[in-house]
Amino acid sequence: MTEEALPPAPDSVGTDRRTSLRELAFFFLRLGTTAFGGPAGHIAMMEDELVRRRNWLSREKFLDLLGASNLIPGPSSSELAIHIGYLRAGWAGLLVAGICFVLPAACMVAALAWAYMRFGALPAAAAILYGVKPVVIAVILQALWGLGRAAVKTWPLAVGGLASLALAAFGLQPILLLVIVGAAVALVGSIFSSGEPKRAMQFAPLAALRPVVPRASSVAAAATGAAAIAAPFSLLSLFLVFLKIGAVVFGSGYVLLAFLRADLVIQRGWLTDSQLVDAIAIGQVTPGPVFTTATFIGYLLAGARGAAVATIGIFLPAFLLVAASGPLVPRIRESRIASLFLDGVIIASLALMAVVTWQLARASIVDVVTAMLAIASAIALFRFRLNSAWLVLIGALAGWLVHLVWTS
Repeated sequence: MTEEALPPAPDSVGTDRRTSLRELAFFFLRLGTTAFGGPAGHIAMMEDELVRRRNWLSREKFLDLLGASNLIPGPSSSELAIHIGYLRAGWAGLLVAGICFVLPAACMVAALAWAYMRFGALPAAAAILYGVKPVVIAVILQALWGLGRAAVKTWPLAVGGLASLALAAFGLQPILLLVIVGAAVALVGSIFSSGEPKRAMQFAPLAALRPVVPRASSVAAAATGAAAIAAPFSLLSLFLVFLKIGAVVFGSGYVLLAFLRADLVIQRGWLTDSQLVDAIAIGQVTPGPVFTTATFIGYLLAGARGAAVATIGIFLPAFLLVAASGPLVPRIRESRIASLFLDGVIIASLALMAVVTWQLARASIVDVVTAMLAIASAIALFRFRLNSAWLVLIGALAGWLVHLVWTS
């Protein structure tokens, strides 16, 4: 598919003008430097900047890409960035958006890994995170409000959203939740659609999704088989381990922790449990994708070259899977059943985001100061539409000042 043949963004609020690679690079470099809060926070900041402020795409199109990102393994916020880059600037945009979003976090994590190796401890980040976390909660709530209003278009979607919240709260596996709710919404929507013949129940239109499955599964199978026969430590074996993990992991950083421990601590003995916990902590406290934990581990094992190899390995499947699935998103919307399925996946994705937000809020809003930061940030966002990136920086400064007052 040539770049000229790419479908323009069907935005109700924007223009069909293509985004320059320079614009994409500048935005995603800045986002990768300031996007705290994990995938939910990253998605919220993208929605605030690209949908509300820049009108690069409509909220409906943003939701479509979010749903597609959640259907494939890998870091969902990074895949959303890659999808947006492809939509706005074709294949070159796919690479530029993804690389620029990942690169700042990877460089920061590599620098922290150097400090960890040199001084034997993690640099203190608690003061900054103390102020940033409540701000991120407000940013996510703003995004959930806007995305939820656009996503809940029918009563089956409203019911599906409530059911998704309950199932997510009870701990149902994310990918299973997406498939169940998507299929249920497609089934109910096809039955109760007015004027549609019964043959709409046939799921043949979902054949449009089939090209994604063999490609995704072949990436995972090839990586799994290669990693399984890997020799003791080498850069190649390090690359194959992280390639496998990037091709099969769904879910949060805690799911990533389970895979990393099984592969690197138990099976190969490359890391200790203490080092792995430190690596996960660094991935959580730095902005950008949590998957940059791989950068830290790679640096511990083989210095700068190891950091680069591990980072490329864990993020490469995301680029390949988005490249395989991205052109199919407009085709999915052309099929009624597939479109209903995607609507259900979007609702379930927002429910997962809401549950994660609740868990983050309980851990982030711990006293009067953090509560005031969260409330003030919500007012600034909802009432005055202040840019979320500035709010994050203000929160970091506030956390640092509070730390100075407490320790003086």
